[in-house]
Amino acid sequence: MSQIVVFSGSAHRELAESICSHLGVSLSPSETARFSNDCLQVQLLANCRQRDVYIVQPLVPPTQDHLMELLLMVDAARGASAASITVVIPHYAYARSDKKDASRISIGGKLVADMLATAGVDRVVTMTLHAPQVHGFFAMPLDHLTAIGELAAYYRERDLTDTVIVSPDFGNAKTASQFARLLGLPVAAGSKQRKADDKVVIDAIVGDVRDKKVIVLDDEIATGGSIVELVAMLEKEGVTEVSVACTHGLFTGNAVERLRDHPTIAEVVTTDTVPPPADWPTLRIRSVAPLFAEAIARIHAGESVSSLFDGVDPTHAPPQPKLPL
Repeated sequence: MSQIVVFSGSAHRELAESICSHLGVSLSPSETARFSNDCLQVQLLANCRQRDVYIVQPLVPPTQDHLMELLLMVDAARGASAASITVVIPHYAYARSDKKDASRISIGGKLVADMLATAGVDRVVTMTLHAPQVHGFFAMPLDHLTAIGELAAYYRERDLTDTVIVSPDFGNAKTASQFARLLGLPVAAGSKQRKADDKVVIDAIVGDVRDKKVIVLDDEIATGGSIVELVAMLEKEGVTEVSVACTHGLFTGNAVERLRDHPTIAEVVTTDTVPPPADWPTLRIRSVAPLFAEAIARIHAGESVSSLFDGVDPTHAPPQPKLPL
């Protein structure tokens, strides 16, 4: 690991320090300055020449500042003759902008991927993209990690009698089904229509949740609007206790108050891909730093990253032997 140099942007330094701790390396220093005209400047304060450079930076609010800081760090590493540059983006926010669903609309997920390539990125490591097809936006190798094994480990310690896994929508139903298999539970899904970024309507639950305990699994929670709408529909079905699990707990706007104080939501479980809110001490947080550290170690050693998820999720794991025709 002596040829690895790890830097962190300002988005989530705690996660970068935890990754470095598991790798057994020190987090290298850097400086980000803001000029009077609001432009950013980055300086890397460790030798990068012929080293494998890793830059940890989730794209969290203020997202544009953190994206620009990441691009400048990549540019600085390239100018310092790094042997390779890998960006570790635990939360790729622009994955939500992945399709043309209105006239003359931008597709930010592809644009940001192109910007990373132009800046000089050789590889991307990320976790739980909002839509799997975003993987195809990247012109360089991308290692797509999943946290459902870590979230499942939390629930295995619980009494899961009469429990059902529920996906907020059909788009996430495949992941919810795999999560349900890991826990040996049935699965259901909400029928969701999105009216705006912060407004959704859930008009039905597909599956049997009558008088059951429910674990709602989502990839990302921002305002919490979808979750609150889903819980209201679940209450009509006789559900009295809901646990909410997600990979990316952004909790923007009044999401903390919506979820923390909801009488039917017993707990919310998330990971540390993004910084946790300061005013929610009862939030359950599972660390994915060991997963990212192991992925970095395997990339550096030229070993398989997908084997990390063998038996967890076939989408991310190595190909399995095919049945004879």
